[in-house]
Amino acid sequence: MSEGGLVLDMRAGAASRRLQMKLVSPGGGAAFADVPGGALWEEVLHWAVSNHGLAPASWTDYLRLTVGGTLSNGGVSGQSFRYGPQVSNVAELEVVTGEGECRVCSHSAHPDLFFAVLGGLGQFGVITRARIPLSPAPQTVKWARVVYASFAEYAADAEWLVTRPAESAFDYVEGFAFVRSDDPVNGWPSVPIPAGARFDPSLLLAGESGPLLYCLEVALYQHPHQQPDDVDERMREMMRRLKYVRGLEYAADVRYVEFLSRVNRVEEEARRSGSWAAPHPWLNLFVSARDIADFDRAVLKGMLADGVDGPMLIYPMLKSK
Repeated sequence: MSEGGLVLDMRAGAASRRLQMKLVSPGGGAAFADVPGGALWEEVLHWAVSNHGLAPASWTDYLRLTVGGTLSNGGVSGQSFRYGPQVSNVAELEVVTGEGECRVCSHSAHPDLFFAVLGGLGQFGVITRARIPLSPAPQTVKWARVVYASFAEYAADAEWLVTRPAESAFDYVEGFAFVRSDDPVNGWPSVPIPAGARFDPSLLLAGESGPLLYCLEVALYQHPHQQPDDVDERMREMMRRLKYVRGLEYAADVRYVEFLSRVNRVEEEARRSGSWAAPHPWLNLFVSARDIADFDRAVLKGMLADGVDGPMLIYPMLKSK
């Protein structure tokens, strides 16, 4: 914050937000969404899928954030290892600079401004419009979670998955640490999908784990042109190679929009319980692969062994993305 600074309400006029979104195809080629900087990603999702059967490739986990907000930060999630973060999936921006000038910038037009604004935390201008590449939206998603007692095995499997070639890779890879207890927020009740599935702690061998366990979460998209049996077999083949605790695997087939909206449901439950109103700061850290085992030992197991009353996400990304 700066003395005498301004706070801009980029949600002004939200009632007409969907009307301001445009599908553009310069030269009749690839499709893009022109969307206001104050639009929520949730609004972009429903507009693009419902009206055009298209979708951006890269998302945040929580969709009730503005387009300009995440593009000013990074926009990282479980798709980033494959498609890059949201800042790597932008074709063009309209920016209001500190001098009050409105400029359109891209890789080729005012590139210094374009790359300064993306991930620039609002220090170089305000994003008022973004042009986002679109591709055909998947129809359904095969969503799975598996549990590990060993962090070394968890990390090795996660790193192996994000380095697979595209034709044999998942579309989404994330994961989280959770407390080895029946605490409804911090413990194993937070793992099973769909709701109501049971977690059997007897499958965990005594002495096999410390205070924390680890859940690897993956998803494979199914497009209309794909045969369901082929997608099922690909899913089974990739899961077969993982070293998770057998019997502690959970899976669900869900619609694409439902999968991307999964954190919204968590928010709604937290609002009903009142916990959403409590302070819950979010922190993202990038830790090198060579240091991640020490981070697990010193921070997760050493400092956060009782949980944080919320998710402790931990998953790999590729520096090349």
